[in-house]
Amino acid sequence: MNVHRRRMPALYYLCSINYTILKIAGIIPARYDSSRFPGKPLALIAGKPMIQRVYEQCLLADGLSDVIIATDDPRIQEAVSAFGGKTILTGEHPNGTSRCAEAALHLPVTFDAIINIQGDEPMIHPEQINELVERFYSGDVQIATLIRKEHNLSRVNNENIVKAFYRNNGETIDFKRLPDETELSAISAQGYFYQHVGLYGFKRTVLNEIVHLPPTPREQTEKLEQLRWLEHGYSIRAQVTKYDTHSVDTPEDLIRISAYF
Repeated sequence: MNVHRRRMPALYYLCSINYTILKIAGIIPARYDSSRFPGKPLALIAGKPMIQRVYEQCLLADGLSDVIIATDDPRIQEAVSAFGGKTILTGEHPNGTSRCAEAALHLPVTFDAIINIQGDEPMIHPEQINELVERFYSGDVQIATLIRKEHNLSRVNNENIVKAFYRNNGETIDFKRLPDETELSAISAQGYFYQHVGLYGFKRTVLNEIVHLPPTPREQTEKLEQLRWLEHGYSIRAQVTKYDTHSVDTPEDLIRISAYF
């Protein structure tokens, strides 16, 4: 792998007085077979595979100690090796969380936390990753995720936009696709809601535990994996970010995002 120089993040300078510097790995799960877009990780964006675009953005996040791509396909592994990236070949998995968990088993035990980074977000902002890393310096955090304040209330009834509800200390209360009437009234009065941004960080031991949890009723109703963790008593801390995300789900999305590059 090519050696990429990293600067010591300012966060470490602020926290190292009272805290041990954490070793945190960024893992990018990349599945070749996608029902809507087969071979998506290798789709070219301005001459580079999408997975390379994501990887390079992650290298700019100075809160990460290492970046690894976890894939189930030798074609992706070969492409990653060609641009100097690190890969771990995994088995088949139902979701990115369990793929990350398998990949984490191959990492040195010295890693304290794992950041699960979506492999279809070539425009992910490095600061988003740093913001999630920062959460792990604010106490004994099991799971962390990002949320973003959304002022466009016309989006509140869009089921594809997941709404997050949390306390002032960052403790997440709930995730919903559609708020109830009481929640809608509160959202209307305050003029915004919190949109969930699908980026997760896990304490390493917790990641290994949650992939063995049985499904829960609300998880299956809402089709939101994170509800399983909440319903089994795990704590999810939210970090507010100002950055939005732009994922590639279809070939049409690829055309739109390619224009930025």
